[in-house]
Amino acid sequence: MADETSGTLDRVAALTGSRVQFRERIQTLWSGYGSIVRLELEDGPTVIAKHVRPPPTARATTSDIRKRRSYDVELAFYRDVAPHCDHNCRVAQMYANARDDDEWLFVLEDLDAAGYSARMTDSPLELERCLGWLAAFHARFMGMRIDALWEIGTYWHVATRRDELDAITDRKLRDRAEELAVVLDGAKFQTLLHGDAKEANFCFTPDRSAVAAVDFQYTGRGCGIRDVAYLLHGHGDAMLDVYFRALRSALAPHVDGAAVEAEWRVLYPIAQLDFQRFLAGWRG
Repeated sequence: MADETSGTLDRVAALTGSRVQFRERIQTLWSGYGSIVRLELEDGPTVIAKHVRPPPTARATTSDIRKRRSYDVELAFYRDVAPHCDHNCRVAQMYANARDDDEWLFVLEDLDAAGYSARMTDSPLELERCLGWLAAFHARFMGMRIDALWEIGTYWHVATRRDELDAITDRKLRDRAEELAVVLDGAKFQTLLHGDAKEANFCFTPDRSAVAAVDFQYTGRGCGIRDVAYLLHGHGDAMLDVYFRALRSALAPHVDGAAVEAEWRVLYPIAQLDFQRFLAGWRG
């Protein structure tokens, strides 16, 4: 563990040209693929270093290939998309990065130090802020396609989960999997999806007046209601109007928000069902 941290510090020092001091480990990445740490630059701010190094035991499975591709996508997001996000869809800025054959290093703005130090406590206000963030993000990138991101955003769409279909015991749900995907992928209004818009990926100012988002490994093209169905899973549909009010406001006057809402409201139950299909296969 000490060698791993030391390697991260050395790489960050080389990238930034600054002496670096370790502050704390924030988390270990899924399946031991690396770690996220907080560092302090000499005469500078604290930064977040996300250092991805797949373990020697990693094999070229479907899951492993997907994970590796996801870090290339995240790098593309911070390089090509993050600079165009404003305060309404706040994200960290990338200060430096390195990409080797089997290693990724992101040096990112520390959102805690920027004022977004609070985390979700499951209040309605926090959920409203998250929906507002999604609405602003979806509106800002409506119609956009970036080839370096996922062709279809989210980590649960059926094209990435075909090996799990047989585990679904609900035959009707299993048999409809392809149909659901075709309907969602064929939506007229497409945007960029966050792709993993769970509660844990949002950070708040202490007074909950503003929110920022993290973790863009599964960002790609899609109808925005997929993000909303994922975030609202387990919360019911009462907050759906909050999202569409924010979306219409963010789209005006350049895009017909009423037309987007009309299409995506119809697709909302389909997106819910599609996510249930993922859960049924994953848990099965």
